[in-house]
Amino acid sequence: MDLEGVPETLLWTLYHRAIEARRPDAVLDDPKAVELVDAIDYPFEERFGSGEGGRSQWQALRVRCFDLEVERFLAAHPDGTVVALGEGLETQFWRVDNGRVEWLSVDLPETVALRRQLLPESSRQRLLACSALDPSWMAEVDASRGVLLTAQGLLMYFEYDEVRQLVATCAERFPGGVLVFDAVPCWLSVRSRHGKLKSPGSYQAPPWYWGLNSQTARDLATAGSNVVELRELRLPPGRGALFGSVLPRISAVRTFRLRLPISVLLARF
Repeated sequence: MDLEGVPETLLWTLYHRAIEARRPDAVLDDPKAVELVDAIDYPFEERFGSGEGGRSQWQALRVRCFDLEVERFLAAHPDGTVVALGEGLETQFWRVDNGRVEWLSVDLPETVALRRQLLPESSRQRLLACSALDPSWMAEVDASRGVLLTAQGLLMYFEYDEVRQLVATCAERFPGGVLVFDAVPCWLSVRSRHGKLKSPGSYQAPPWYWGLNSQTARDLATAGSNVVELRELRLPPGRGALFGSVLPRISAVRTFRLRLPISVLLARF
């Protein structure tokens, strides 16, 4: 497999999900991720390291936070539509599928081709080769039975004005819908732009162009008149003292929560 730039990040997240899912005490059940890592010819450990030091659990807890919101949505809208923006090789469909959800994956053409090659297709899954910033994908969404949009590990690669416009457009096009997305703090995005973030392996992640703080959170909350709520979600508790006790206490305080390496937010329209 030969990927570079932002598309290669899909392998980083896949790898860390699989590392966590292999554990007997895993915080994320993701057999499809394990399957993919075993099937793909790629030097995962050489590029991304061994996964020690909590990186894989942190990634899995972030993913689990998204899963919980999708599960809540499907409990209320069992026939609803989930739109996964920039899905990469995320295997969320197989973790949360209720047998009725309609799923639309929107991603760059090379990533869509990769998903078609590696992942089984379902009659309730559609793939659309399109940038998340191109509003033409919105015409493909059936929002009549409820819609939830996700953007995992995506928006930090855009400029802030692009993120704000995307949130505003989604709010206008999908009244009653929800967008769940993640963001990195400002301090971390600055470090990434200066090349100061590096994995334990040989991988150098592409820069993150915007970061979250109290001001950008307030701006996103007013991105459009249809945005009626924007709030940070708390990660579920994990394994060990750090993830099971310390981080949940820190994330209970908003000032500290916005400075954590990752925040998961929910915008309601």
